[in-house]
Amino acid sequence: MIFGSAFVVALATLPIWGTLVWHIWELAIRPRLIPAEIVQQLADKLIALHGPQAEEMAFIEEDRAWRYSETFEQGKWRRVRRELWRRYEAGEWDG
Repeated sequence: MIFGSAFVVALATLPIWGTLVWHIWELAIRPRLIPAEIVQQLADKLIALHGPQAEEMAFIEEDRAWRYSETFEQGKWRRVRRELWRRYEAGEWDG
């Protein structure tokens, strides 16, 4: 009888776990599979177009992705912001 009720609970929470795993994949794992060259190209493009406001523009894109529930895009722009921040900390960019 205990096994039956545990099975029912597991079955009832399956959609929650599926959603959680999907969001982890879209936000954390899948953006890491984007080649570093593409992230660097996006950072270069933002610097060329927006200069010192490049990080702010990347944040705006990340926020827009969050508002429209585009989890992968949110993770992509977070990586671009981290690249911009890395360049700033290394002295490669004076944002």
